Amino acid sequence: MIEHPPILHLPAVPDHVLYTWIVMAILAVVAIVATRRLSLVPSGTQNFMEMVLEQFVKEMDETVGHGGRAYLPLIMTLGLFILTSNLMGLVPGLIAPTANLNTTAACALIVFVTYHVIGVRKQGFIPYMKHFAGPVPTALKPLMFVIEIISHCARPLSLSLRLFGNMMAGHILLAIFFFMMGFDGMLGWALSGTLGGIVVGAPAALIMVVFVVGFLLPLKILVAFIQTFIFCKLAMLYIAAAVEEAEHH
Repeated sequence: MIEHPPILHLPAVPDHVLYTWIVMAILAVVAIVATRRLSLVPSGTQNFMEMVLEQFVKEMDETVGHGGRAYLPLIMTLGLFILTSNLMGLVPGLIAPTANLNTTAACALIVFVTYHVIGVRKQGFIPYMKHFAGPVPTALKPLMFVIEIISHCARPLSLSLRLFGNMMAGHILLAIFFFMMGFDGMLGWALSGTLGGIVVGAPAALIMVVFVVGFLLPLKILVAFIQTFIFCKLAMLYIAAAVEEAEHH
């Protein structure tokens, strides 16, 4: 790989697991600070977290309905974990846990299991399984059942691969530019004192710095937020579908 290893590494502990622990520690500290001195007129961290909470509540109400607030802790925990993990990958020397397929697959499987459990709890196992056959003629129900099962099994795959692919691609792109800008790239060429390094290497290094700081990093931040939103929105939609199916029965 063209990227350097992370600055923090523990023997026998995979990097994505170590940085997952770091993300969990960061979120725990933020939660403690935000709730340490609760006030009716919030300020600081409490105010910020209440604003974040309001956005999750608003999105949950629009997607699932007021009954969906029971699942808010799950969605908000996943959202904050994914966003923090995504943003961590922007810090040089750190890695994004969501740039590892094991992490994104774990998050996707949590969603997959949860919305099926919700459906089974709402209407029972047999009625829930029957809804996979859909409102089609009896002769087509076996075919529809198989198609729906395959469709549902593909959901955790698409959830995990979408998040992993976007984070990994951005991570590799940043690593390539850092490598090209650094002492092994254009900057090193410019500092070598050769005419080509001064005339070509120095301007190229400057252009790359401007491009990365002015465009690539803001784009990465935007992608981090968008991918978090997409993951949470799809999780809400899956839960909403399970709840709606239950209400129809």
